[in-house]
Amino acid sequence: MKANVVNLGTMEYQACFELQAKVLDAVASGQIDNTLLLVEHPSVLTLGASFHEENLLLTKSQYEQRGISVHVTDRGGDVTFHGPKQLVAYPIFNIASFGKDLHKWLRDIEEVVIRTIGSFGLEGYRFPPNTGVWVNERKIAAIGIKVKRWVSMHGLALNCNNDLGPFDLIVPCGIRTNGVTSISRELDREVTVADAVPALERAFQSVFGIEIVSADLASLYFC
Repeated sequence: MKANVVNLGTMEYQACFELQAKVLDAVASGQIDNTLLLVEHPSVLTLGASFHEENLLLTKSQYEQRGISVHVTDRGGDVTFHGPKQLVAYPIFNIASFGKDLHKWLRDIEEVVIRTIGSFGLEGYRFPPNTGVWVNERKIAAIGIKVKRWVSMHGLALNCNNDLGPFDLIVPCGIRTNGVTSISRELDREVTVADAVPALERAFQSVFGIEIVSADLASLYFC
């Protein structure tokens, strides 16, 4: 089974959200193969379906004064931060082909992250009942999804060499007991998004038994 991978570079969150919806419709209707979108977002807080107001430590205007926009979104989970030098991956896959099981899908996405950071020598692990991946009691990747017609959108955000300071301005994912970390922090050396992408693609291939094929938006004729 093949899957497209499209590296979007840097894209505003709302524009990427709208693109995901188009890709989902195209995958669900069989127009295109499963598609993995890779992107970096300008600084943004996203508020998921389980968002609690108390997990924002500042007002919206105070975030915006710091160059951080705030968006309500429809993924699962609470509040998280996306920003430059963080690798965000949106696997828009028909999960009916991968077990048609939402819990398995989430565990498989966690496994992708665990294998990705494992290639850098880091030992990632799950921290039930929370979704995501941890290293040394700190969260290194957040995961949140939505499923429509058995096609998943949204996905994972892996901290590479991004500034972790903005996470101090929220309660990330509503978890007060554990902080966040990045690949670079754990290794004490710079690991960039460009470094992490090949490892992430290999992990998607091995976890889901697929062949990743590079594509661009121009080749996905529905756009």
